[in-house]
Amino acid sequence: MRVVSLLPSTTEILFAIGAGDDVVGVTFECDFPQEARSRPIVSTSALPEALDPAQIDLEVRTRMDAGEDLYHLDENALEDLAPDLVVTQDLCAVCAVDVTTVDAALDHLGCDGTVLTIDPATLDDVLDSVVVIGRATGRTADAEHLVGQLRTRLTSVAEAVAGRPRPRVAVVEWTDPLFCAGHWVPDMITSAGAVCALGEPGQRSYPVAHEVLTRAEPDVIVVAPCGYDLSGAEALATTLVGQGVLPPGVPVWAVDADAAFVRPGPRLVDGVEALAGICHPGVAAPRPELATLVSAGSDVPVGSA
Repeated sequence: MRVVSLLPSTTEILFAIGAGDDVVGVTFECDFPQEARSRPIVSTSALPEALDPAQIDLEVRTRMDAGEDLYHLDENALEDLAPDLVVTQDLCAVCAVDVTTVDAALDHLGCDGTVLTIDPATLDDVLDSVVVIGRATGRTADAEHLVGQLRTRLTSVAEAVAGRPRPRVAVVEWTDPLFCAGHWVPDMITSAGAVCALGEPGQRSYPVAHEVLTRAEPDVIVVAPCGYDLSGAEALATTLVGQGVLPPGVPVWAVDADAAFVRPGPRLVDGVEALAGICHPGVAAPRPELATLVSAGSDVPVGSA
């Protein structure tokens, strides 16, 4: 089978279930596992490079209002690859090539490949999508085995934090303007033994004013800007703290958003473990490769009894 993946998360899933050899095309953002970098790129960003968060937000809004695409799909590359299966999404126009664009391209090229849309909204949806992709690629058993391992790890986190105080956590998905995280992130917070201060499971992220964030009374703020790794998130979180944008006296953490928070794949469980380490220090194992403390805020340990 020849598979083109138009999402970093589905590329990760394909490799995780043993279908990496079937992947013949990816996007410019598909950087995990490292082997994915060796595949031909069929989708690139239409946005200019080196923009800050405010500029990216303005560029995205302007293009969407004008009905312009945020991604370029290389139809010539797609035709040359002759995929049997194209995996994409219809959840967020900011995240990847829209499924209607893919359908139109395949029709134009006369390609009879199947288009599979993966649109998870919750953490359970993400795990279910692993099995869906497994079935589509003939690797159902491998996919079910992976999901079993991921659920075992979630159970271990739940057991470790059971009965402990549950701090209120606000996850910031974008920094200028401020957006609270939605979709699967509230589920991740709950799974880590905390309470989601802003955002609803399965619902889209949305902009929040400083006053709204303050009124939510978070015990900890996690900065997880979409499209940024840990160092990038740390720099943006440091800027927010320095500008006084966040509520005073609240610990602020930066996390590797792309690795474990914003891409709906297996590594979301890593993100749950990282959140548990943030919210319940000394009880849940820390994940320093995924999270770093930017501002201590209060002297009282978060999640302490």
